[in-house]
Amino acid sequence: MKPKLVIAAANGFLGNALIQKFKQNYEVVCLVRKPRTSTDEVRYVLWDGKNVGDWKHELANATALINLAGRSINCRYTEENKQAILHSRLESTRVLGEAIQQLQHKPKIWMNCSSVTLYEHSFDTAQDEFSTTFSEGFSTDVCKQWEAAFTSFTFPAVRQLILRIAVVLGKNEGALKPLVPLTKLGLGGKSGSGLQQFSWIHIDDFCNAISFLIEKSTSVGAFNMCSPQPVTNGYFMRALRQVLRIPFGLPQPAWVVKLGAMLIGTEAELVLESRYVVPTRLTKEGFTFSYPEIKAALQQLLL
Repeated sequence: MKPKLVIAAANGFLGNALIQKFKQNYEVVCLVRKPRTSTDEVRYVLWDGKNVGDWKHELANATALINLAGRSINCRYTEENKQAILHSRLESTRVLGEAIQQLQHKPKIWMNCSSVTLYEHSFDTAQDEFSTTFSEGFSTDVCKQWEAAFTSFTFPAVRQLILRIAVVLGKNEGALKPLVPLTKLGLGGKSGSGLQQFSWIHIDDFCNAISFLIEKSTSVGAFNMCSPQPVTNGYFMRALRQVLRIPFGLPQPAWVVKLGAMLIGTEAELVLESRYVVPTRLTKEGFTFSYPEIKAALQQLLL
């Protein structure tokens, strides 16, 4: 029998990539809110992300449980949306912890997502898992409460890992989905000063890092899921233009970014804040990145 991998909220970009990564060597079970047709490779099980149900038995004896649940942050931070962002993360984490508590045969590994937005807004000082200074504001508060909800559960036989995820770059997915057409229209210049740091990771490295952490039997605690080579926004946009062979990109002043964000229903901080984060723990534990450098990553994804 294949080992079992359970993915909570597996219907998005990251979940689909993990399914493709693991479906050959694992029995993949996906917890989803809406009915989906199971296949020989992937089984879909309904849950609501709030209440323990029969789905809890899927966690028994699993090699790993990966929780991706949480409302998208790509929205305006109205009070209603802020509450949905926060509570979707806290409730799913809580209910998974409660489900594990009720099982005699628990999953060997529980991975729970977080974000690099936890870290200090910094232009010149790299942040890693050993940093002790953090930002202030809504995004950081969400991460702190999210991680606290996760670490409030401890199980002697379960290895618990926090995945602090940077911007994940995928083929026609994630951040590149809106940026590529804008760049082709000549709007792919720097945003604001362009000096803000941009922490990112190629989707293949994201999936491979999760596989590495599953197999690394001593790994516990928080890991930054990002490339070891963050770049400035200006550098990133220039590399994107070069790969797409677009000679010019109109710069976007901060006020234009803020106006545009309002018009399309998102927040400018996702582009304008500086996240200078590096994966010290992954590197020290021996993980090798296939795409550590941004231009090579973009070439693989776009050409």
